Amino acid sequence: MIRKTALAALFIVLSLPTLAAASQSPETAAPTTTAFEQRAAELVAMLDGKIAFADYFTPTFQAALPETEFRAMTASLIMRYGKPVAVEKAVSTNDRSGSLSLRFEKGVAAVLLDVGTDADARVIGLRLTGFEMADDSFDKVAAEIATLPGSSGFLVAELDGNTVRPLAAANVDRQFAVGSTFKLYVLDELAAQVAAGKRHWSDVVPLSHLSFSSMGTANWPKNTPVTLQSLANWMISVSDNSATDTLIHLLGREPIEARMRAAGHSAPSRNIPFLTTVEAFTLKGNNFESERAAFIAGDDAAQRKLIEANQNRLTLANVDGVSFAGGPRFIDSLEWFASPNDVARLMIDLRNRNSPTAMSAMAINPGVNPGATKDWTWLGYKGGSELGVISMSLLGQRKSDGKWFVVTASWNNPTAPVATETFVGLVTRLLALAAK
Repeated sequence: MIRKTALAALFIVLSLPTLAAASQSPETAAPTTTAFEQRAAELVAMLDGKIAFADYFTPTFQAALPETEFRAMTASLIMRYGKPVAVEKAVSTNDRSGSLSLRFEKGVAAVLLDVGTDADARVIGLRLTGFEMADDSFDKVAAEIATLPGSSGFLVAELDGNTVRPLAAANVDRQFAVGSTFKLYVLDELAAQVAAGKRHWSDVVPLSHLSFSSMGTANWPKNTPVTLQSLANWMISVSDNSATDTLIHLLGREPIEARMRAAGHSAPSRNIPFLTTVEAFTLKGNNFESERAAFIAGDDAAQRKLIEANQNRLTLANVDGVSFAGGPRFIDSLEWFASPNDVARLMIDLRNRNSPTAMSAMAINPGVNPGATKDWTWLGYKGGSELGVISMSLLGQRKSDGKWFVVTASWNNPTAPVATETFVGLVTRLLALAAK
């Protein structure tokens, strides 16, 4: 349900591992045109099909990304951004590897290019790391977001102290299912308990509660000793669910709920009782139909009583897997919810916590491609997804003037899975516009 969303990787359109350039052999005379310059100059012609794929790329590249797949990706780029027209700003420090700007009709892509050391100087690595639309605007992005099937909302705002100053927004007070974005409330409470002296980031605790989709702790034995900082890093950077559930049980469900209210959530009852990931997984399953119906129909007190009465059953062993296949399941009634304005207030609370450790956890995975981070002195991220749900939230300090901004967006579709790549592209464009 709250699987780790490798959102940055999904936006790398020409996707194969970029190989490190091999060591150069000594040259007896410097060539007038380097291997990097030659292949950079040929890139547009290759994309147009005027240079054979096999003549441009090494066999290793071709094995990793066959021509049919490469051409399909190229066609997708052209459909979105127009035809490639020129290579600009090609820079290399070793004549083999470097960066360049690839101009399309509707924008400019940042590209990393690596050339092999063989005599034919074919390309061993090509990676698109970012994209800037030409003449883009908040209105254009907002119009595209509005066409997404289902419901969506977003907010781009400057954070001036405790004040949210919107630059662009839609449906900012609507409650959306946000998937793993809820883990920021857990991080906020953990940082608060550390600040109060109740805990220390270096405290060692057992990995007490195992859950599904745990990228950092997959297959780890229960009760493995780990530090609180490690749990926080895993929970935020790779959305590890065992780390999350361990922290929820350690910190206490009700203190996290109180922290959520104090951070300004506008409809806290939507997240009370504050579910662990494994509780949500199990309740969505077919073997808990009666409990699910009772939970959805109950008020906060009844829901809490049901969860407490079934603690020995709402465990990883009873997750039936139906939550992760087919179509969206109960995303309007059995999830974690927040509005774009709620997320903005949460980001303010996290920043005001003045915890370098919490902020560092948020900055491990920036959630967008590397090219999109260049205009930010600091950028923190948390996203979440499940079938029919995707949410992305970023907190950043703009490099040009030191001002702080939040970019948050959510898209829910109860009838079909959402298009992750499309959404990542839209949020990345919002971030780029906020950086200007």
